[in-house]
Amino acid sequence: MAVEALGKGMCLSCNTRRDASLELRRCSSSAIELGRSWSRFLGRRLVVGSTRGKPLGSGNLGFISAQMSLSVRKSVKWWEKFLHPNMKVIDSAQDLVDTLSEAGDKLVIVDFFSPGCGGCRALHPKICQFAEMNPNVLFLQINHEQHKSMCYSLNVHVLPFFKFYRGAEGRLCSFSCTNATIKKFKDALAKHNADRCSLSPAKGLEESELMALAANGDLSFNYTPKAPVPVPNLHDASSEKTPANPMLPLHRNPWFFQDIEEKSLATAQG
Repeated sequence: MAVEALGKGMCLSCNTRRDASLELRRCSSSAIELGRSWSRFLGRRLVVGSTRGKPLGSGNLGFISAQMSLSVRKSVKWWEKFLHPNMKVIDSAQDLVDTLSEAGDKLVIVDFFSPGCGGCRALHPKICQFAEMNPNVLFLQINHEQHKSMCYSLNVHVLPFFKFYRGAEGRLCSFSCTNATIKKFKDALAKHNADRCSLSPAKGLEESELMALAANGDLSFNYTPKAPVPVPNLHDASSEKTPANPMLPLHRNPWFFQDIEEKSLATAQG
C-alpha cells in the first residue's frame, strides 16, 4: 500500500510539473505574441524609411532613433540656427515699425534674406558672430519669400541686403554684401556703433517708405504733410531797398557835407 501510494504521489507530482510547464509555455507564448503586437503598433508610429511596416525589434531601435534624430535636425532651417538674444525675426511691417521706434538710440541692423539664396546662407553664420560680439546692437531678420510686398516697398531688390537705423537719425546706410565684400559690413558696424545719445525720439523708417508700405496695404498709415515754412517776401514795401548806384551813401551824413562847404569858403577867401 505504501509503495502504491508513493507511486501515485510520484505520478501526481509528474503530472503537476507537466501541467505547470505547459502553462508556463502558454504564458510565454502569450507574452511573446503581445510583445509582437505592441511592437507592430509602435512600428506603425515610429518606424520610418526602409523599416516602415516591419515590427519594432530590438535590432532596429538604434537605427530608428538615429534616423529620427537626423530628421529632427533637418527640420531646423538654416536661418534659425545660431540665433542670439539680440536677433529677432520680423513678422509684419507693423512689427518692423514698432521695433524701430522702441529701439531708442540703439543701432538696428535689418537683414533681408531668402531661404533659397546661397549668398544669404553662406553669410548667416558670420552675421550671427557679429550679433554675439555686439550684444548692444539689435539684428532684425526679414524673410523675402514671406514678405515680398514689404521688401518691394522698402526698395530691396538684391539679396542679401542690409539697412542700418539708429535713433533720431533714422536710416544711416543701406547696401548689399556677401562673404567676398564682408568688409563693407564690418566698416559700417564700426562706424555707426559708436556711443551717442539723442534726446529726440527714434525716427525709424523714412516717410517715403511708410507711404509705400501703406499704398501696398502692408501698413495702416495716415500721413499728414508738415506745414510749409513761410518764405519772406523780398518785394515787401516795408523792407529797405538797396539804391541802384552802389557808390552813393545809404544815409545822409551832415558832417560830410559841412566839411565840403568849409573848404569851399576858405578857397574863395584866399
